[in-house]
Amino acid sequence: MTRLPFELFLGLRYLKPKRTFVSVITLISLCGVTIGVWVLIVVIAVMSGFDRELREKLMGMHAHVTVMGGGSVIEHSDTVLKMVQDTPHVKAATPFAMSLVLVEFEHRVATPYLKGIDPKREVTVSQLGTYIREGSLDLDGDKVLIGRELASQYGIFLGDKVTIYSPRYIEKKGQEVDVPMELTVTGIFESGMYEYDLDLIFTSLETAQELYDLGNAVQGIEIKADDSIVGARDVADALNRKLPPPLRAQTWAQMNQRLLGAIRVEKSVMFFILTFIIIVAAFGIMSTLITVTVQKTREIGVMKALGAASGKILRIFLLQGFIVGVFGVAIGIGLGLLTVRNINPINHFLSHVVGIELFPRDIYNFPSIPAFLTVQDLLTIGVSALVICTLAGLLPALRAARLEPVEALRYE
Repeated sequence: MTRLPFELFLGLRYLKPKRTFVSVITLISLCGVTIGVWVLIVVIAVMSGFDRELREKLMGMHAHVTVMGGGSVIEHSDTVLKMVQDTPHVKAATPFAMSLVLVEFEHRVATPYLKGIDPKREVTVSQLGTYIREGSLDLDGDKVLIGRELASQYGIFLGDKVTIYSPRYIEKKGQEVDVPMELTVTGIFESGMYEYDLDLIFTSLETAQELYDLGNAVQGIEIKADDSIVGARDVADALNRKLPPPLRAQTWAQMNQRLLGAIRVEKSVMFFILTFIIIVAAFGIMSTLITVTVQKTREIGVMKALGAASGKILRIFLLQGFIVGVFGVAIGIGLGLLTVRNINPINHFLSHVVGIELFPRDIYNFPSIPAFLTVQDLLTIGVSALVICTLAGLLPALRAARLEPVEALRYE
């Protein structure tokens, strides 16, 4: 039979449940650690899921690098396109034109962005082709590709004709200066981002140039690099050194840095805020151990009189905090992983109970709650909780270790 170390044996013995107020405080502290770890895991998993899903959707609908003219159009796009294609790490490039338009269908009006693309080139720089759910990416002639949310909300089906009013469409003295264009819906896409599926539609580059009165000019060039992060940054840096002003290249991360930065900040802030739940529980552990050291003054004095070193006494009470932390972290991790795995069924159940949608798609942009937990996040949460719980026993452990045998046994 394996014998436990002296410090661990006494630490477990002192934590053995008894019908005392101290045991109640210990149980409450354990629950506090458990809840803190549980909530931290769920919140960090959801924030990480948001970050991961958002990056995937952004890279799915956007190119790795985009060259634009800072508010002006690119007149000699062929020259710029050749310069881009000759840049190292560039795998593909395509021009585009995009602006806000007014779409009318059966007397209902929407205001999405209309993006003019070259379908054959577009599939090489984005994942638009993989998002087609109905029809095909056929934009030859007067045709348009719309998102599923727009189609659903406005009752638009394949083959329907929608009327497009460009930004330069005006009425003056009853005379239409510019005639609106009728486009036939040949495809419906679903990217998984509510905003894109509702507020972004596609047509051919030639049709967009005609709508926006651009002639042969374009509004930008999208580029696919050999790597979405390092390669994209290298391509953008190389292009910015040789492109004439006001042309400027930006990576997908730079174009969305505020959104991505906000999620990173929110994740960090939520981690520190929710860590205070564990810290509060740690104060409960500290108060328990202080009470135990007072109750066990005689036993501590006897042990020191028999030759127990101060280090051994110190470790006994540090181990008590560590043991509470181990149990709290273990239970919290189990509950957290279980919640993360079933987070969407739990969301649907709670939404049904309270009668309101707790995760509206039009606000959060995703059809379901994305949750993704990395091993690093799990270890950070677990180790942090254990360190906090162990340090909670430091003050009472130091008090017990400094106790003199004569003082402890004086009144015994």
